[in-house]
Amino acid sequence: MARPREPAALVIAKRIEEDIVLGRRQSRERLVELDLCELFQTHRGDVRLALFELEKKGLVERIPNRGALVRGLTPREVKEIYAVREQLEVMAVSIIPLPASAGDIERLEEVQRRHTAAIVAGDLLTVFYSNLRFHQMLFGLCGNACLIETIDLLAQKVYGIRSFVNAFPDALKRARQDHLDMIKALRGSNRDRLVALTRRHLQPAPESYIRDYERRFGKADPH
Repeated sequence: MARPREPAALVIAKRIEEDIVLGRRQSRERLVELDLCELFQTHRGDVRLALFELEKKGLVERIPNRGALVRGLTPREVKEIYAVREQLEVMAVSIIPLPASAGDIERLEEVQRRHTAAIVAGDLLTVFYSNLRFHQMLFGLCGNACLIETIDLLAQKVYGIRSFVNAFPDALKRARQDHLDMIKALRGSNRDRLVALTRRHLQPAPESYIRDYERRFGKADPH
């Protein structure tokens, strides 16, 4: 049987989301409904539903008299989100039952092989999705459904920051090495090392984003 087609609004939302992740759409860029209708060859109902989905994820915001824009996080907002992410992700790896099963480690290694291959090939979209899957699997090992869901929700809010890491090959290589070291720490039941790696792994993306933001808009957050 053929798989049912995804609703048009979800397809549009996914495409716009990927454009944000890859840096094709910049923060504060207007998302004009008519332009999107022409781009996706559809009607305004689908486009509005897509923008609503992206607004729920925190990737799009609506400004009175301006319409929908790619959400532009201020440095303060980024620091606040990442401060909470750090606490939650450290909590997750701190309660993973150790030793981890051989099957769980093998699945992480398989995802990491895809991540590494995508970096080598310069396939940034697969880099994003395989990186996302790696962390979902890793934090999923903690077994706390509420914690896992909250980590995912916060990660979605900063998808747009990913492009600031993807633009630098050295940052991608560091991310890949962090993943390999996390797997090694998990295999060796070295929780302290896993916690330290989790903290370090979060640093490059917000640092790069904030440097770029301050270069473009100055150091003071706009009011």
